[in-house]
Amino acid sequence: MDLRFVLDPDLTTELREQLVALWVDATNAGGAVGFVAPVTAAEVRPVAASTLAEVADGPDRLLAGFEGDRLVAVLVIVDNRFHLKTHWRVLKRVMVRPDTQGRGHGAALMREAERVARAMGVEALHVTVRDGLGLDRFYRRLGYREVGRLPAALRLSSTDSRDEILMWLDLPMPAEPSDG
Repeated sequence: MDLRFVLDPDLTTELREQLVALWVDATNAGGAVGFVAPVTAAEVRPVAASTLAEVADGPDRLLAGFEGDRLVAVLVIVDNRFHLKTHWRVLKRVMVRPDTQGRGHGAALMREAERVARAMGVEALHVTVRDGLGLDRFYRRLGYREVGRLPAALRLSSTDSRDEILMWLDLPMPAEPSDG
């Protein structure tokens, strides 16, 4: 089934619960989306509520991918909230439902985020990646490049600290046709 993307879908109770369930499933399958497995809906729900408040009240944007009515992919396009950084955005909470992985949904989600960002006039996208999971390879295949690394910035446990990899994608605007 094809993915249908919706920018800023209606944040119904049903969609909020689907988002929490996706977040729990992604984390518990080993995803790096702000938690360490195992995690419960009760732990995710307050963070999801805060994230969605920034979408509902602005200035962040929610990009959701659906198969039928089922939420299977999501990310948040986060505004930097600083006037010198209005030309780029941060992508956060990039998630694909684990039982749909391997179908290209992650790449499709990222391509759609790029399309949306270009339409917004954004010149670059930034994403942070937890080291040790190979996620940087995924983003590199999509054209992102590593622009920095914060050593041991993520403390998963008292014995497990990971680098946070900073990745960047320039979004050059298409050249305008010449009149010549």
